[in-house]
Amino acid sequence: MTNNFRTRLTNRETLLGTMVTLTTPATAEIFAELGYDWLFIDGEHGPLETGDLLAILRAVDHRIACVIRVPVAGEAPIKKVLDLGAEGVIVPMVNSAEQAAEVVRHARYAPAGTRGVGLARAHGYGLGFQEYVETANDRIAVIVQTEHYKSVENIESIVQVEGIDAVQLGPYDLAASMGKMGQVDDPAVVEAIDHVIQTCQNAKIAIGWFGLSSDAVKPYIDRGCTLITAGVDTLLLASAGKRMLRSLR
Repeated sequence: MTNNFRTRLTNRETLLGTMVTLTTPATAEIFAELGYDWLFIDGEHGPLETGDLLAILRAVDHRIACVIRVPVAGEAPIKKVLDLGAEGVIVPMVNSAEQAAEVVRHARYAPAGTRGVGLARAHGYGLGFQEYVETANDRIAVIVQTEHYKSVENIESIVQVEGIDAVQLGPYDLAASMGKMGQVDDPAVVEAIDHVIQTCQNAKIAIGWFGLSSDAVKPYIDRGCTLITAGVDTLLLASAGKRMLRSLR
């Protein structure tokens, strides 16, 4: 494949997505029909379990890329979501180059890594096994989150880890780790974010940014962030319903 999600990501194309947190597969299926480039499936926060993730991936099918955020930077959760058929993983709280290298190893088959070999949906339940294992290392996107001050301190070495395709900024957790809960506009937090963005740009690594609205993400698109997550399914549903009710009253 020459135009898969990872290729577009590493080419730093602007990829527009939204976050899926609801267990109803139809929610993700609807978003897949709207023209987004990808979906951020949140397996870290909220109720999504393995069966829910599988149902979402089946509903979306191959319309657009589904990238799953795993709950922890561990081998088991990473290989599980990749075996389900995710196009990539977003891994939280990666605070050092050593952690980043371990994440890459978990996501890559030998000899590039140590990902376990199984038969699952990603492999066509065995029918497409050979093709999948021969191409997966080139197709699977590995995205690590910088959401702690320790990650900011180590960002220069993290972006040098071979196999890291993007850095997803997490401003709210970052602010909390700096003792500034909810204060994402605090000068120290802004300075840390600026440092991460500049470092990633210098290393030609794609940068991910999340915002609750288009207005919240547009300034960061202008600054060169290319992996964009705008909105959350629950809030998009609530705001649309609220507007409808307001117009009726």
